[in-house]
Amino acid sequence: MGQKINPLGFRLGTTQSHHSLWFAKPKNYSKGIQEDQKIRDFIKNYVQKNMKIVENTGGLAHIEIKKKFDVIQVIIFMGFPTLLIESNPEGIGELYMNLQKEFDFVSRKLNLTLTRITKPYRNPTILAEFIAEQLKNRVSFRKAMKKAIELANQADIKGIQIQISGRIGGNEIARVERIKEGRLPRQTIQAKIDYCSYPIQTINGILGIKIWIFIDKKEE
Repeated sequence: MGQKINPLGFRLGTTQSHHSLWFAKPKNYSKGIQEDQKIRDFIKNYVQKNMKIVENTGGLAHIEIKKKFDVIQVIIFMGFPTLLIESNPEGIGELYMNLQKEFDFVSRKLNLTLTRITKPYRNPTILAEFIAEQLKNRVSFRKAMKKAIELANQADIKGIQIQISGRIGGNEIARVERIKEGRLPRQTIQAKIDYCSYPIQTINGILGIKIWIFIDKKEE
């Protein structure tokens, strides 16, 4: 029986750090986790609705949340933040006001920061968003995966694997398709491997996209 673990959780403390940084009493811990998830979902929905769609681009990479006694700092990491600003010049201020209103940050100050990733196509979430957009536009899944690998190779990676599962192409029977290029030492803790699992709703059902990217190996 196989025993699986998330590649990011496997590397916490070595090449991977937490995206939520705060402390809480045991009775308030679950509330803090739920609040973080609601904040992330709210921001993701806002970006998807307001971001300008351009070919070969993805949007949100990840969101870091840092909480102190009277401050909540939310850092949004994006590959192409200018596309969000071009779509709505007042978008950041509007998002800030909506977050304040939705979560009622009265006793705590909210700091919202938008940060650009220097190499967007090193991020598996941005690549997954690109593949998802291609599949929604009825592009062949093989063509979409190969194009994603070309974009990732431009960002100087050591290896990549892309997996799509579900009723691919509208087939009656679900299957799994994979494509791999380069090295991918998934059992090596010192190997800096980024990973994402991304669901996509299509007219044929939900497809699951998984991407592993081997960026570098941490020197001991």
